Amino acid sequence: MLITREELQFHKINVDHTYPAGAFDDHGHTFSQVEVLRVQAVAEILESGIRILGSLSTRLEFACDRCAGSVDFPVLRNFDLLYRPMSTIARAEEFELPESELDVGFYGGAGVELEGLTREQVILAVPMKKLCRPDCRGLCAICGANLNLAACGCRETVIDSPFAVLLGRNR
Repeated sequence: MLITREELQFHKINVDHTYPAGAFDDHGHTFSQVEVLRVQAVAEILESGIRILGSLSTRLEFACDRCAGSVDFPVLRNFDLLYRPMSTIARAEEFELPESELDVGFYGGAGVELEGLTREQVILAVPMKKLCRPDCRGLCAICGANLNLAACGCRETVIDSPFAVLLGRNR
């Protein structure tokens, strides 16, 4: 769905759109969208560009970064975005954006594509460190056992490094 300046000149656009499960899967295998994604928003034209205010909801699944267990992650994200035409900054040379413009998006062509906006918001919702729980103990470095389930019985390895003293261990 394309949100255009032309249409917004006549009226605000109310968006209530759903995408099927899997539509926004990360093909780098970072996460999978396991539930229908629903986007509700209102788009309006401002002097400076197009403002889109709304929310999205879905459920993602990914692997824990420490133990590789499956994590079910609900997403409920609100957004308030401002887009300006790319032509307002199109120049042949590089230039630095003023700080007031750092949270402004830019669009080329006739308007803002809803699918691109939605994909960006889903990616921003994914945590940098994906954990099954805050106190996840991860996997044993020796035998690979999940330390959240049980102690593996492996002996702690002695670190032979000049930096071992920083960990509070003697060589």
